[in-house]
Amino acid sequence: MHLEYFQMIDRILDLNTVEKTITVESHVPTQSTIFEGHFPGYPIMPGVLLIESMAQASGWLLVSLMKFERMPFLAAVKEAKMRGFVAPGELLTIEAGIVHEGSGYAITEAKIKVAGKLRCNSTIMLSYVPFPNPDMRGHMDAVARRIGFPMQALQS
Repeated sequence: MHLEYFQMIDRILDLNTVEKTITVESHVPTQSTIFEGHFPGYPIMPGVLLIESMAQASGWLLVSLMKFERMPFLAAVKEAKMRGFVAPGELLTIEAGIVHEGSGYAITEAKIKVAGKLRCNSTIMLSYVPFPNPDMRGHMDAVARRIGFPMQALQS
C-alpha cells in the first residue's frame, strides 16, 4: 500500500469473473505522514482511505469484467460502516462483489477484514468511461502487473 500515491491494493488474491467477485490484500505501512496527524500517539488508518481501498478493489473487479476497455471511477458511497480501527502494520483482506450493473455504472458490496475479523464494509457505486488517454491506460497496465492482475481473466 502506497498511501501518499493512493495505491491501496498490493496484491490480487482471487478474481472470479463468473461470480463477479474479487479478493485483494493490502499491507498498511507502519510509517506514513498520514499517521502523524491521524492521530498523534494513537495512529489509525483514516476511514476515508478504507473506503478508497474498497472502491479500488471494486474497480479492479470492474476492469476485469470490462476486459480493460473502460476505467471505473468512484461515484457514490451508499453506506459505509466502520466496525473497528485499523492500525499501521496490519494486513487487510478486501473482498468485493457486484450486486447490480446498470448503464454505465455498477454497485458493489465490499468489506475489509483483518485476521478474519470484519473492520468495515460499504456499498459502493462506480461509474465507468473509456480510458481518457493512452497514458492512463499505460499506468493501469503497469499497476495491474505490479499487483498480480490475472491477465487470463480477460480471455474468458
